[in-house]
Amino acid sequence: MKALRVITLIGALVLMPILAFGAKINLNKAGVQTLQQLDGIGPSKAQAIVDYREHNGRFQALTDLTKVRGIGEQTLDANRDRIAVQ
Repeated sequence: MKALRVITLIGALVLMPILAFGAKINLNKAGVQTLQQLDGIGPSKAQAIVDYREHNGRFQALTDLTKVRGIGEQTLDANRDRIAVQ
């Protein structure tokens, strides 16, 4: 029984980074804390993303992120592979 728990724990430790790496942050659903995981996004920019979404509706394309004040092409390019809008 102890061996099974050890194997399960090892499996979880191996799989979690793999699963987390493939997961994208959805700009239309993520909260402030989650958005702060993106490169160049601190608390104030994360809040600006949430505020923009609440006032303007869903992001339709990744490039819409640059419509948020303080977020430019560099930030978009740094996170392009880590974000989604579906």
